[in-house]
Amino acid sequence: MRANGMANLVANYQWEFALIQDDSTANAFCMPGGKIGVYTGILPIARDATGLAVVVGHEVAHALANHGGERMSQLLLAQLGGMALSQAVRQKPEETRQLVMMAYGLGANLGVLLPYSRRHESEADRIGLILMAQAGYDPQAAIPFWQRMAARGSGAPPEFLSTHPSHATRVDDLRKWLPEATGYYRPQP
Repeated sequence: MRANGMANLVANYQWEFALIQDDSTANAFCMPGGKIGVYTGILPIARDATGLAVVVGHEVAHALANHGGERMSQLLLAQLGGMALSQAVRQKPEETRQLVMMAYGLGANLGVLLPYSRRHESEADRIGLILMAQAGYDPQAAIPFWQRMAARGSGAPPEFLSTHPSHATRVDDLRKWLPEATGYYRPQP
C-alpha cells in the first residue's frame, strides 16, 4: 500500500461523520461514499483520540476498499444463484425443493458470504491501522482497543458463524501488521 495512493483515494470522497447518541451501542458503521456513524457507546472503549482513530480508521478503510459495493454484488450473485437453483428444482416435490433451497442458503452463507465479510473486516483492520499511523496516531493502540472490545463482549458466535473475525484473530492479525503500519507512523509534535 503506497501512502501517496492512499492520500489520493481519501481525497476523492466527501466524508461525513456523525456521532449518534446511543450509549448502549458500542459500534460504528460506514456507508458507501464515506458516510460514517459512530455510536457514543463505543467512546468509553475507545477511551481517547487514539482509540477513536482505531474505530474511524477501520470505518474509513471500509469505504476506501469499496466493501459496501462488494457486499451488494455478493448478495446479488447469491440471490441469482438461488433463483437459478429454484428454477432447476421446480419440478421436484415441495419437500425436496425446500431441502435443496435450505442447503443452498446455508452453503452460500457459510461458504461464501460470511467468509467474505470476515475478509472485509480484516482488510479494514489492516488498512485502518495504516491510516491511523499516517494520521499520526500510534498504531499499537489498536491491540488494547480490541482487547477492551473483547473484554466487554458477551457470548459471540463461533468465528465461522460470524460476520467478523474473533477478537483473538483480530489481535493476532494486528500484531502481524504492526511492523508495516509502524513504518508509516510519525508522532504528532
